Amino acid sequence: MKTALRAVGFGLVGLVISGLMLFLPAGTFAYWQAWVFLAVFTVSTWIPTIYLLRTNPAALQRRMHAGPRAETRPVQKVVMVGSFVSLAAMTVVSVLDHRFGWSQAPTAISLLGDALVAIGLGVAMLVVVQNSYAAATVTVEAGQKLVSTGLYGFVRHPMYTGNVIMMVGIPLALGSYWGLLLVIPGLVGLVFRIFDEEKLLKQELAGYREYAQRVRYRLVPYIW
Repeated sequence: MKTALRAVGFGLVGLVISGLMLFLPAGTFAYWQAWVFLAVFTVSTWIPTIYLLRTNPAALQRRMHAGPRAETRPVQKVVMVGSFVSLAAMTVVSVLDHRFGWSQAPTAISLLGDALVAIGLGVAMLVVVQNSYAAATVTVEAGQKLVSTGLYGFVRHPMYTGNVIMMVGIPLALGSYWGLLLVIPGLVGLVFRIFDEEKLLKQELAGYREYAQRVRYRLVPYIW
């Protein structure tokens, strides 16, 4: 019950913050792209939350234990602050782009963006299903086992792959091309996060060095 109440609170706070970042800069509620994006994002996060609450509450607790304060490594604290700022800036710039007409993304592109957001969040959910130790913080827990199958057979950090897909989708879903520029600092932050995370994994997670030799790509298959 405590986990369920926390999940509800977590979701409601996120919904309010998202609504403020979307509609305050827009200066209007007559912004269908924002409403569709908010609906897609809400459904794509609540369905996994309910599923984990019923099947794996411990994994859900790990996912909710997030943010700079939850990180134990200094590099990760900085990276998380930068990631939150980058994501907020991406959203606000995309909304302002729509409001002032700096670029004009057609309806089909906005719907494509919504699909990418749903796919990115779906990938992150699948990662948690395949690896219940996949947390929102960089850590290795007692008894944690290496997972090398499923999505982990293609890239070493599939959850971050889902994050990249979602980041590309957000500006497009909101009808913006200029917002895509803010994907760049988000990617840079992920690169630093991955490098630091792999230092920890190679030191503390049994078999990770051998796994890294077998699965060459960290984030995008055949690229990096």
